[in-house]
Amino acid sequence: MENNETGLWTRIQAILKAEIGDHAFNAWIQKLNFKSIEDGTVLFSARTPFVRDWVRRHYADRIRDLWSREGGKVFSVDITVEKSSAGQQTQSPATARGGEVLTDSFGSVIDPRYTFDSFVVGKSNEFAYAAAKRVAESKEVPFNPLFLHGGVGLGKTHLMHAIATEVVQTDPKRKIMYMSAEKFMYQFISAIRGKTTVEFKRQFRTVELLMIDDVQFIANKESTQEEFFHTFNALVDNRRQVVISADRSPTDLAGIEERIRSRLGWGLVADVHPTDYELRLGILQSKALNFANTDIAKDVLEFLAAKITSNVRELEGALNRVVAYAELTGQAISIDMTRSVLQDLLRANDRKVTIDEIQRQVSDYYNLRLSEILSARRARDIARPRQVAMYLAKRMTSRSLPEIGRKFGGRDHTTVIHAVRKIDDLRRTDSTLEDDINRLSQLLEG
Repeated sequence: MENNETGLWTRIQAILKAEIGDHAFNAWIQKLNFKSIEDGTVLFSARTPFVRDWVRRHYADRIRDLWSREGGKVFSVDITVEKSSAGQQTQSPATARGGEVLTDSFGSVIDPRYTFDSFVVGKSNEFAYAAAKRVAESKEVPFNPLFLHGGVGLGKTHLMHAIATEVVQTDPKRKIMYMSAEKFMYQFISAIRGKTTVEFKRQFRTVELLMIDDVQFIANKESTQEEFFHTFNALVDNRRQVVISADRSPTDLAGIEERIRSRLGWGLVADVHPTDYELRLGILQSKALNFANTDIAKDVLEFLAAKITSNVRELEGALNRVVAYAELTGQAISIDMTRSVLQDLLRANDRKVTIDEIQRQVSDYYNLRLSEILSARRARDIARPRQVAMYLAKRMTSRSLPEIGRKFGGRDHTTVIHAVRKIDDLRRTDSTLEDDINRLSQLLEG
C-alpha cells in the first residue's frame, strides 16, 4: 500500500467525519480497512457482512466521489468481509436495554443524533412530526400503522429514528426493531435458505414497535410481500405499534398487493412535503450550531438555503463540505469559497429534476392518477403518458435505465428503451405530442 494512497484515505476520512458526524463515522467508516487500489477500484475489508452492506448502501458512492475529487481517479468501491469474522451473527432483534439501542443481523442501528429536538419543523413536515411524536409518547397505540411518505432526504428516516430514540429513553424494556424493507427481504430469504423461518417469524412477532423503512422496495417481491402481510397483521392484531415509510402514499405503491396497500392506509398517513426556503434556512441555522468553533456568516447560510433545494440530506451535506474544506485549508467561509467548493452540487441543483416530480407533473398534465401511470394497464390513454414520463426521466435525470424502470412499477430497462425510442420517433411527426413535451419540460425546469 503506497504512502500517497494511505494519505489520500486519511484526508477522505477527515472529510467524511466532518460530513456525517462522529457517531456515524465511528460506527461505519472507522470500521473499514483500506487494502489497495486495483484497476480503478478502491478495495476495503470489513469485519462483518452487516458493516459491508451498510457502507455499500450509504457511503460507497460518496467515498468514490471524494477519492476522485482529491486526486485519485477511481470508478468503483468494493468491500469484502474479513474471513476471521465472516458469517458471525447473533440471534436477538434490535432491543432497548438501559437506554442503549442494540443491533444485530436482524435489526439496524438507531442513530441517536436523529431526535425530535434535532428535527427542524416547518409547514411541509409539521403534521408528520406531530404524528411521529404522538406515537413515541403514547403508552397505547394511537393509530396503526403510522405511514410516513415523501421524497428522498426529506426527513422520514429521521422521524423513525427519533421515535425509537424517545421510546428507548422513556421505556428501556420495550422491544423495538427498525430496518429497511430491503433488509427485511434479505433476512427472509436467508431464513428460507437456512430453514430458520420459525425463528425469523418469532423475532418479528415478539417486538412491540416495528419500523420498516422504504417499503416500496418489496414491490413485485411476491413471497416477501406474503411474509410482510402476515407479520403486519400479527402485530396489529396484538396491538403492537407499526411504523412504515415509503416514497409515495399507499394508494400509489405500484407492485404492492392491494390487500397490503389497503392495510397500510388503515392507520394514519402523513406526507412529508419538499422543504421551502424558510425551513431550509432553519435547518442550516440549527446545523451550524454543531460547528461552534467555525464562523459561518448568515449570508452563506442564506445562499445555501436558496441554492440547494433538492432535499435536506443534500443540504446538510453541502454545509458539512464547506466547513470541512475551511477546517482543512484554513480559509474563511465566504459565498465565493462556498461557490468554489460546491460548484458540482450547485450546477446539479440549477436544473435538478426527480423522477417523482416528473411522474406527478405528467399525471396532472394528462389528468391521470399517479397510480395509473405506475400500473400495468396498457390502454393508450395511460400507456402514452407513461412513455412520455419515461422519456422525460431519461432526458432530464441522471438515473440509469434500470433505475427508471424500477420507479415505474418495477419495469424492465428494455421497456424504458422502447418508450424513449417511441417518443423520439413520434415527436418528429406528431405536433401535439411535441407541444406536450416542450410544455412539460418548461414546467419541470421551473
